[in-house]
Amino acid sequence: MKSLSLPGLLLLAACSSMNSNTATGPSGIRSRHFGVDQHGRPATLWTLRQGNLEVDVTDHGATLVAVRMPDRADRVRDICLGFDDVTGYESGANQYFGCTTGRVCNRIAKGQFTLDDYRFQLAINNGPNHLHGGGKRSLDKVHWDGEVVASSGAAVRFSYTSPDGEEGYPGRLSISVTYTLFADRLDIVYAATTDQRTPVNLTNHAYWNLAGEGDGTILDHELWIDAAGYTPTDDTLIPTGKIANVAHSALDFSKATLIGLRVARLDDTAAKGYDHNFVLREATGLRHVSTLRHPLTGRTIDIHTTEPGLQFYSGNFLHGQRGKGGKVYAHRSGLCLETQHFPDSVNHPSFPSTILEPGATYSSTTQIRFRIQ
Repeated sequence: MKSLSLPGLLLLAACSSMNSNTATGPSGIRSRHFGVDQHGRPATLWTLRQGNLEVDVTDHGATLVAVRMPDRADRVRDICLGFDDVTGYESGANQYFGCTTGRVCNRIAKGQFTLDDYRFQLAINNGPNHLHGGGKRSLDKVHWDGEVVASSGAAVRFSYTSPDGEEGYPGRLSISVTYTLFADRLDIVYAATTDQRTPVNLTNHAYWNLAGEGDGTILDHELWIDAAGYTPTDDTLIPTGKIANVAHSALDFSKATLIGLRVARLDDTAAKGYDHNFVLREATGLRHVSTLRHPLTGRTIDIHTTEPGLQFYSGNFLHGQRGKGGKVYAHRSGLCLETQHFPDSVNHPSFPSTILEPGATYSSTTQIRFRIQ
């Protein structure tokens, strides 16, 4: 990655939205007030800085708020969609921007699953289905406890305990999400334990625009995904249980391809564009699974994960809501690359299991590596 000049670093610091409430912690980590949520609880924003990268995270939804990086000309832009304070994240304009999603991300058919001969009913919040953990108490909407933790990078850990029965899920689930920023990458590490058998499938729902949030669409971005297959769905975006080949289809990103090249083929489908789970070639181990590049600026992110699947969503339902600094988030002005187990896995025995057993620890890692190409 290119180095940033001292004036550029000073500009970056000035752009980090600090105010008189700012506190400086270890490793240059700063924190500040981020507004008050609808329950009267103050929210906090932490800014992590390493090398030429700067990242904001908040305890509301254990959310990734901003990622600032330079381009080829050392111009620093925020490449992650979001809001200026907690009020925006609680508004109807928020479409899971940057949040930790769960207890089970993506969809569960009719919000139902059977476990140990008992049928559980979850909230229905996406047509006939359950999406991203449910309604008022899904993980993106709750307050997490945040703390700076010792690390070779700059790290903040968020913790939350979801009580038995919350959003219909069984078991008391204790969860942590740790964001660690290094000079060239951001690690997101998830861990969870339970006192009852329960499904768990966590992801981060960041929307990326490598030109800069609010700056045009993502149709001029190039995308590579290391996948030969995907999980076809019905008209409500629930997997059929089959795995289909991506070859010679609009879903073939086995070579770096402009997102805008074939997206129109999917406009009249239920997904309204790209909103598909890709079956990654390797099912286990931390490995490189996707690259997103903006040719004009050279900004590039490489996704590494331990997960077996990747949901590519092309921002089909962004509709012009206003985000940070009043920026307009138009149709397809951001995209998501959600590392995950497959959608509706709890109802498909042939899919990799999402069931967490008491005494076991759910563990998942995603790395986002930043470079200029």
